[in-house]
Amino acid sequence: MSGISESDGTPTKQAGRFDPGALLDLLIILAVLVIVKQSVLPFSYLYAGPASTVSAMIIGTILLRRRGLGWKDLGFRWPENWWRTVGLTLVSMIAFIAATQIMQLFADAFFEDVGASGRFDHIEGNLAAYIGIMLLVWTHGSFFEELLFRAFVIDRTSVAFGGGIKADLAAALFSSMFFGYRHYYYQGMHGALITGAGGFAFALMYLWFGRKNIMPLIFAHGIFNSLGQTFRFLAIED
Repeated sequence: MSGISESDGTPTKQAGRFDPGALLDLLIILAVLVIVKQSVLPFSYLYAGPASTVSAMIIGTILLRRRGLGWKDLGFRWPENWWRTVGLTLVSMIAFIAATQIMQLFADAFFEDVGASGRFDHIEGNLAAYIGIMLLVWTHGSFFEELLFRAFVIDRTSVAFGGGIKADLAAALFSSMFFGYRHYYYQGMHGALITGAGGFAFALMYLWFGRKNIMPLIFAHGIFNSLGQTFRFLAIED
């Protein structure tokens, strides 16, 4: 669970060294995600999130390139073994379900479940809207969110604070809290807690994969979102 070096993208062996450059990268991306979303939100409840992740992906790519890195150094590689990838995707989905079900017990006891606050109501029975939302699912809602909230945030946070298992776990926890916060505006505290728990499960999977394989998480995230939106389109209670 060591960090990634700025020179060749290989895991660093030095733990405990503060890296202000990585911290600056992290703060810039967090600022882009928050500012863009809050700026677009008054005009579009549906597209505020996607607008912020697209913006953050562009800025994140620039920041990584400035340090001699790319998304592949954070685990974005096409699978070499599809059977292994399928297996890791299933394991990731099981971990996500376990984490969210456990957190739901707590969330149900203290907070109201507001669902998605009507954000996706227009999808029910609307084929054009369904196709449009599925495009978002497999860009913003799977690839972009995993690359940003798992790969970029975890890597930059861990590297910033010296790497090692403590920094990795702290980075996983921080990324999950931020991921939950990102969903608060339409899911409320109930949904934010459950989403954050799912994000933490994915974060631990990312660390378990050695930060070298983000694809199982992208596929798992996309499958969950696809099922949810398909249920909405068909008016099936999920």
